[in-house]
Amino acid sequence: MNKPLKIVFLLLLMLQAAPLIAQKLGYIDTEYILNKHPDYKVIQQELENISAEWKKEAQNLDKEIKELSVQLKAEEVLLTEEMYQQRLVDIKLKQKESQEFNSRIFGIDGQYFQKQAELMQPLQSKIYDAIERVSRRNNLGMLYDKAAAPSAIIWTDPRHDYSEFVLEELGIEDNK
Repeated sequence: MNKPLKIVFLLLLMLQAAPLIAQKLGYIDTEYILNKHPDYKVIQQELENISAEWKKEAQNLDKEIKELSVQLKAEEVLLTEEMYQQRLVDIKLKQKESQEFNSRIFGIDGQYFQKQAELMQPLQSKIYDAIERVSRRNNLGMLYDKAAAPSAIIWTDPRHDYSEFVLEELGIEDNK
């Protein structure tokens, strides 16, 4: 490739990259924003109440299993082999019931996580809309979430933190 053609190619490449370099960047901390939002505290309390109820149910199942095991141990010498085996089967069924309950409630895609998603979705939408308005108002090309991937952001200049603008957009005052 001759020298003038290389220069023209390089200039074209720089003109293509210039808009990318000139984009205004910013970041927010969604964890900080969530912790400042009053609805988040209400949601957290509701989730804690629901979780406490379900944990109590799980503990009751475990307590039943323990009582059945203690009872079996105490009566072991009085039971026929058939009766003993039936009680073992009953205990194993109760253990399976307990495991299924814990999986259904607290497992991946369990009722707890579904309830959490259901309660958080309106708040997340509200925050996202505020983030979008702040980004457009400040002509941001990109806005990073410091809380989502802390290992990806090594250092941030507080001048580029738009978290307070998002809180302001949501009508929340910062009382540090």
